[in-house]
Amino acid sequence: MKSTQFLEQIRGTSGLVRAVLRKIVVEGKTVTFHLVTDVAYSPEDVEYARGVAQTFVSPGLEAQVRVLKSVPDAAGVQREVATILKSRFPSVAAFVDPSDIVVEIDGHGGRFYISVGELERERMTGDGVLDAVSAELAKRFCGTWFGEVRFVEKERGEIVREAPPEAEYVAAPRVFPVTDYQPIDGAKPSSAVYLADLVKEMQNVTVCGTVSYIEERTTKTGKPYFSISLSDATGQMRCSYFSKKATVEKVRAIAQGDSICLTGDNEIFNGALSFRAKQIDLGRAPEGFVPEERPSRPVPAQYRAVFPSPVSDLVQGTLFSSKPLPQEVVGQDFVVFDLETTGLNNSPAMGTMDHIIELGAVKIRGGQICEKLSTFVACPVRLSEEIIGITGIKDEMLVGAPEVGDVLADFYKFSAGCALVGHNVQFDYKFIRYYGEKEGFVFHQKQYDTMVMAQRTLHLAHNRLNDLVDYFGFTFRHHRAFDDAFATAKVFLELARISGKLA
Repeated sequence: MKSTQFLEQIRGTSGLVRAVLRKIVVEGKTVTFHLVTDVAYSPEDVEYARGVAQTFVSPGLEAQVRVLKSVPDAAGVQREVATILKSRFPSVAAFVDPSDIVVEIDGHGGRFYISVGELERERMTGDGVLDAVSAELAKRFCGTWFGEVRFVEKERGEIVREAPPEAEYVAAPRVFPVTDYQPIDGAKPSSAVYLADLVKEMQNVTVCGTVSYIEERTTKTGKPYFSISLSDATGQMRCSYFSKKATVEKVRAIAQGDSICLTGDNEIFNGALSFRAKQIDLGRAPEGFVPEERPSRPVPAQYRAVFPSPVSDLVQGTLFSSKPLPQEVVGQDFVVFDLETTGLNNSPAMGTMDHIIELGAVKIRGGQICEKLSTFVACPVRLSEEIIGITGIKDEMLVGAPEVGDVLADFYKFSAGCALVGHNVQFDYKFIRYYGEKEGFVFHQKQYDTMVMAQRTLHLAHNRLNDLVDYFGFTFRHHRAFDDAFATAKVFLELARISGKLA
């Protein structure tokens, strides 16, 4: 029997014009149809419905109809909307509280309004959530139901809003001793600054590294100068050096692969930092030199632009969740994170770094998902059609988003004291490490990779995130940062239950 055809005929009488079919009960040869209506009905309406029902049952069975008058109230519909979201759209329900749902009843059904923050509005409208909830309500209550999304400024938690802004932080430059010194200009440097730490104006500073490019050129007045690219174990730079008559031949003898020292000023030129080399000598880093880890700046006292909010896993566990979580999971905090980016290049050694365009993270405390951090990130380049197609993120969605430095500062605060978790975690970790260090924040937490955990525990043919989500029976929208992070957190907990350990 097709319920839609059945209801189309049942609604042919005035007392059942908006009736819904609540249930069907079969007892022996009697099939009872339980209907709900929100208007007054007569015995004639019931008899009419019984006649319609009889045409939908098999020969030899008797149809009976029971009708209940029930007028929906706003509180009941509100609870039903929340229930539908929990069961069908758990990643949406994670950021919708019952108080965010408002219901208005009218004579023909009603409307429901779901209040969300700016970041969640696109998620609510992009996956057909409202249409699906409306369809489910039509099965439970009489009349027609419509849903709308309202944008509100959500409460942003623990932030102390009147605190003064933090002072600009620039870490003291790291240095290493210069060895095998041989004079050309005779600057006699004893130490050199890491190239990666040339982030502010500095006078009379020495850098030391390997020449990756050197070319002699001539000014308009015929004076020779040299264009030099230098690299050390932490970075690289390019500068010009104007030679002196007494030393020009020695400089001409320098070749690619030689190790040199350049002494000069790191200063603002045409609006950007630029190194002006004044002296050049031979020298190198100590044999077997390994750069020291850059110390991180302190955890910020307050959030700058992105604020955490409570979140919970409203669909707890799976069929695989009968085992308890190991104590090493319950006893420590984790931050599960995911990024959307403009491309796959997460290493400056491979060329221009791609950009972060969205960050999503959830915190696990005591084995429970408890907080979230989610934001778009301002992007200095236009998004490619490929990235738009994969993520659904468009250029206009990033307008007004916080800068990557502010986002990484807030993520550093959010993840302080927590182990980091991700699916193929090293890919995203290299992005946050690179952009975080540009702000002085060094992410050095222990990391757990759900892809590695799945390979060790499940032995599936494929261990992509969507494969694991399907295996555990979760639902999510792939290639959006918060949804991926939320799903990864659930997968992480299930894998920990099954294996009984993290290592």
